Amino acid sequence: QVQLVESGGGLVQPGGSLRLSCAASGIFFGNYAMGWYRQPPGKQRELVATFTSGGSTNYADSVKGRFTISRDNAKNTVYLQMNSLKPEDTAVYYCRALRLGYGTTFWGQGTQVTVSS
Repeated sequence: QVQLVESGGGLVQPGGSLRLSCAASGIFFGNYAMGWYRQPPGKQRELVATFTSGGSTNYADSVKGRFTISRDNAKNTVYLQMNSLKPEDTAVYYCRALRLGYGTTFWGQGTQVTVSS
C-alpha cells in the first residue's frame, strides 16, 4: 500500500517558522519527483515547491526566499522548511509524489498550517 503522511503543521504567529515532513511508503522514493501544494480556505490547490529525483527545485513566487524544500531518499521523506510565515500562508498543505513520464501520482492527506496572531 502506498502512503504519504504529512506532519508538522500547526498554529504559528506571523514571522514564525514551521517544518513540514512527508513520509512515503510503498513506493521506490528515488523514482519520484516530490512536491508540496497548499489549498487556502475557499481557494484552489496551488503549487508551493517541487524537488525532482535529479535534484532540481522550484518554488512559487509567493514563497521564494522563505520556504525551502529538501528530501532524504534514504528516509523516504521530503521536507518543507517554512520561515517568515505570513497570514496568507494559511492553508492545508499536501505532499505529492509524481513519477515523471508515467503519470503516476500519490497525495498525502494534508496538514493544516495556520498563521495568525
